[in-house]
Amino acid sequence: MKPPRLADRLLELFCAPDRLEEVLGDLHEEFAWQVRRVGERRARMQYWQEVLGFFKPFVWRSKSPFSSIPTQIMLTNYFKISLRTLWRNRLSSALSTVGLAVGLASGLLIFLLVSWLFSFDRYHAKADRIYWIVTDVKHDNVVPSDATPRPLGDVLRRDYPFVESAVRMELASGKIIGVPDGKGGLAKKFEESRNVGFVEPQFFDVFDVEWAKGNRKAALRAPNTVVLSERYAQKYFDGAEPIGRTLRLDNQASLTVTGVIKNPPSNTKLGLEMLISYSTLPTLTGNPELMQQWSGPSTLCFVALREGTPVERLVQTFPTVRRKYMAAQEAKLLNFHALPLSDLNHNPQYGGRAPRPILYALIMVGVFLVVAACINFINVATARAIRRSKEVGVRKAVGSTRRQLIGQFLTEATLVTLVAVVVALVLTQLNLPLLNSALAVLHADLSILDIFRPDSLLWFGGLILGVILMAGFYPSVVLSRFNPVAALRGRLTTQQVGGLSVRRGLVIVQFFITQLFVIGAIVMTRQVRHLQQADLGFNKESVLTVPVPTKNPLKQQTLREQLAQIPGVEQVALGGDPPASHRRPPVPFTYDRHAEPEKFPVSVKVGDKAYGPLFRLKLVAGRNFSTNDSTNAEALVNQAMIRQLGLRTPAEILGKRLTVFGLEKTIVGVINDFSLGEMHGSIPPTALLNLHTENTMAALKVAPANLPATVAAVEKTWNELFPENVYRASFVDELVNQFYLTERILLVLIQVFSLVAILIGCLGIYGLVVFIAESKTKEIGVRKVLGATRSQLLWLFGREFGRLVLFGFLVAAPLGRWLMGNWLRSYEYRIELDWWIFALAMLLTSLITLVTVSYESIKASLVNPVKSLRSE
Repeated sequence: MKPPRLADRLLELFCAPDRLEEVLGDLHEEFAWQVRRVGERRARMQYWQEVLGFFKPFVWRSKSPFSSIPTQIMLTNYFKISLRTLWRNRLSSALSTVGLAVGLASGLLIFLLVSWLFSFDRYHAKADRIYWIVTDVKHDNVVPSDATPRPLGDVLRRDYPFVESAVRMELASGKIIGVPDGKGGLAKKFEESRNVGFVEPQFFDVFDVEWAKGNRKAALRAPNTVVLSERYAQKYFDGAEPIGRTLRLDNQASLTVTGVIKNPPSNTKLGLEMLISYSTLPTLTGNPELMQQWSGPSTLCFVALREGTPVERLVQTFPTVRRKYMAAQEAKLLNFHALPLSDLNHNPQYGGRAPRPILYALIMVGVFLVVAACINFINVATARAIRRSKEVGVRKAVGSTRRQLIGQFLTEATLVTLVAVVVALVLTQLNLPLLNSALAVLHADLSILDIFRPDSLLWFGGLILGVILMAGFYPSVVLSRFNPVAALRGRLTTQQVGGLSVRRGLVIVQFFITQLFVIGAIVMTRQVRHLQQADLGFNKESVLTVPVPTKNPLKQQTLREQLAQIPGVEQVALGGDPPASHRRPPVPFTYDRHAEPEKFPVSVKVGDKAYGPLFRLKLVAGRNFSTNDSTNAEALVNQAMIRQLGLRTPAEILGKRLTVFGLEKTIVGVINDFSLGEMHGSIPPTALLNLHTENTMAALKVAPANLPATVAAVEKTWNELFPENVYRASFVDELVNQFYLTERILLVLIQVFSLVAILIGCLGIYGLVVFIAESKTKEIGVRKVLGATRSQLLWLFGREFGRLVLFGFLVAAPLGRWLMGNWLRSYEYRIELDWWIFALAMLLTSLITLVTVSYESIKASLVNPVKSLRSE
């Protein structure tokens, strides 16, 4: 019977060789006796106890497998030496620290931004089983809509048990909210353009909302009730008790405050701060049958499925619902889809402001910047390797192992990285207000504290460890493998200190990253400027818009006449909105005498006789509206309508009938194509109608001279005509700028990160030029002795870096052309990727390189050859 072999192997591993045979003999004899006495099972247990009992210092090997693990004394020694070395090499240490800190700060800013954008509406407890129902309106092309027919949510909630709850909501904009003064008037009034919506009480079952006051279950069950956020309650009632108070909505309905909720977080697309009961809509619109109409997408709908229910089960019900509740013709046009709640902020088709490709691109930018910073650290660390060769030689001569040397140099890398992390956190905190300000339209409130959340700490710790390994391991290995004899005699070659080939490859990567950023910055700058200056097909300069808060044609005419009398106002037009605006979705229409609607929808703009001339919409054929009379039955269409209908000339459409919104109009003119606000995609078929009931805006062409006085006079006149309403005005060019807000934010980010990439690249270039100067000291001395001029010596450096810039460009140019070409193709108005853009990127990189290299190159060429050739 043999004792446990594993126990013997363990003892052999740790026991001193001079004691091993004696100990094993005694243990085996004891094991054989115990087997006869207590049996094999208990003997084996006792044998293990005896083996473990020999784990005492006097029987250990003099050098155990764990002897290479640094002790506290050794770590303290590493720490002290590292501090002295870093202080002795203050300049290179500062370069390493600054490069890493800037790269890490950029990475942290991008992480905070991307993490925040990915977190939208994911904090709800049921987020993983909440789905957003959207509609595709099918014509010749598919028009996506983020809404559904009003009855759909109620049907899903009532007829399908696997639906835990469903909620319908309709967002409201341009609402006038008044606070009654108790005397029949209004103490205060506010124009609410966002954060107001009509919602069902099930909203609080589907979404997580923190309550401050009121009954959560009953707050929105009755019509004409409203729940406010704490912020809005303070704004309306100045700290007074809001429950039971009354608000006036558009001077049409009184709303009773029944609850107060906590302010919604910034990372939500559903941040409503004024929730009006959904049952208020029928009475407000005067249509009791409103909730039973399946006519088209009208309301947002969100569904919470029961746990364990696959979304496919919900999707399978949509055809059944269409067949059961909708007319055959409508059912063919509408197709429902269920999108995860997490897509709410990432789907640009339905109003998402953070498409996933952009976020993934930002992540890659952050990775590039951190990698560039690590490359810079490697370059600077190996650049000073020759200066530390004798130190390494002495350490090896007195018995230091390679593992100990690696430990020493990794300790230095760790210290530099930790200091860089602290500096990066400070830089991040200093720049967060700027980033939050740039993202003010999204109500961003990014905080440095987000890094220290449990889920973020894991990522942040991994980043620090990865940076230490990336930035510290290669220089440590290079320094620790020096030949001690060669090191002490000062005969190290460039291959022994990292090799120019490896370092050239690292610097080429930096040049590639830098030039890719420069190309992106140039292209995006030109594209945004092009969008700002592009001919959108209409005039947007010096056009002021003010609201028209009345449907009465006589009052509208009075407004027009009084505004036209103001000095500085050159033209006045009434309409629904400017040519480029956040337009209503396209609608079906019937052309000429056709019995069925056309296979494509039409976008509708509303404007009177002065609308076209004021915005300089050019007539291609026919004439303008003949009158501003409320019975006007004329229509204008754009050139895209001609092409879509397959007509050969614009004149063919004149006199034909256009039926839209149930109204018959005669087409009297064709106008040029103009942008409707979408910078992506082509211009759709559009009709311009003169409908006084849809006039919500007055557009004023104002003279640039004495503009403030003109604007003030407009406001005074408007307030005299509509004292119960809230005045708001905006210039059309400012409204148009909102359509490429995402592009402008991206441009600022890419410009900032391009500067960061250039800074990091300069530090890497400096590291390489120091390295080349060190390695070519004797070569430069020999050349000077043989009569080389300073320009010839400088050419040694210029030739080296010229090749590296060119190699980096050869990689960056095709990749940059492909990336930016794909980005530009999504715009109807776009620039061309001309050759000079890439030439300019290379020229800028070359100039930056020249400035960075010049000082150290000139310094190396001025060294006395006697000093550089002195034998040591």
